[in-house]
Amino acid sequence: MAPSPERRRWLAAGAALLAGGRNAALAAMATDAGAEGADEDRISAGRTLRFPRDHGAHPGARIEWWYATGWLQPAGSGAAPIGWQITFFRSRTGLGSGGESGRFVPRQLLFAHAAISDIGAQRHRHAQRLSRWSGDEALPEAHAQRADTALVIGPWSLRRDAGSGRYTARLPVPEAGFGLLLTLTPTQPLLLQGQAGFSRKGPLPAQASHYYSQPQLAVSAQLTRGSQVQTLPGRGWLDHEWSDELMPPEAVGWDWIGINLDDGGALTAFVLRSRDGQVLWAGGSHRPAGAAVRSFAPEDVAFSPLREWTSPGSGARYPVRWRIRTPLGEHQLEALLDDQELDSRASSGAIYWEGLSELRDASGRRIGQGYLEMTGRATPLKLG
Repeated sequence: MAPSPERRRWLAAGAALLAGGRNAALAAMATDAGAEGADEDRISAGRTLRFPRDHGAHPGARIEWWYATGWLQPAGSGAAPIGWQITFFRSRTGLGSGGESGRFVPRQLLFAHAAISDIGAQRHRHAQRLSRWSGDEALPEAHAQRADTALVIGPWSLRRDAGSGRYTARLPVPEAGFGLLLTLTPTQPLLLQGQAGFSRKGPLPAQASHYYSQPQLAVSAQLTRGSQVQTLPGRGWLDHEWSDELMPPEAVGWDWIGINLDDGGALTAFVLRSRDGQVLWAGGSHRPAGAAVRSFAPEDVAFSPLREWTSPGSGARYPVRWRIRTPLGEHQLEALLDDQELDSRASSGAIYWEGLSELRDASGRRIGQGYLEMTGRATPLKLG
């Protein structure tokens, strides 16, 4: 019997995925943008974010991620930090929009990335996972629940406890060469990015996301590498963002920072770039400790590269030292390890740079630490 049109679309998508091209895979799928979307999943200015519901998944939105980063601090005077990242993604395929039902219709792709950056050893390691998901929240092997943060891909998980607000992330050892058990405890209120959580990403209103952050997380971690198991304290940052159209069509990627300031504040800044390096949009925010957040207009933010590193693997060139101007002032951002590139072609189809960095003032004094992300420098980034 010949395969149905729905089955043919999935087979084409699967072949593209196996070839390492998630973007080609998604292009091979039917994408009826409104077929699955509930009203509460739509991206719209003026929508009030409601919690704990908006900690959970929004399956009607095209793309979504829960992005947690930070550092661990080994004991000892002058000990170098260890950076960590674990990110869960959900991408709506559009399959099943014709009314097909059942647990085997892959309406969503779930994938996750994890990495550690050992600054003292100057070593970066990363891992990734990918799963198809029907949207059935009861499936134990892969799901993204709507009511609150509860994400599972095989043995990897990220969950939020509704009572304490504390997150637990689990990444087992065998497939990654390292293991992480993270407990992330909020110490500050949610930071709603943009206008009350509606974050513009381009000149058109549709080019936007719903986006909030949780900076200054208190971190307790069990880090396993080989036979060595360490229990370490640290600091972290969590972003949750969902969108139907995250970039203008001419954008190839972005540069972004999320910095936990040493004075207890939080700084976010980003620029979206065209193929020729022109800035298409910019934004961000600053929230002093105990004060109100200030959102940045596009003209408030500028990123100027000062030093580049060329990846021996992809050949991409990444600025690893920046001059960054925001309403907070002009600062330098320095990567603590040049090689923090993550090759995720087996899951997201992208190669990008994601790494622990320091923010310094004009005198070179550290005033904050956090993560720098650079996408679209190896190949143009495509989302959905």
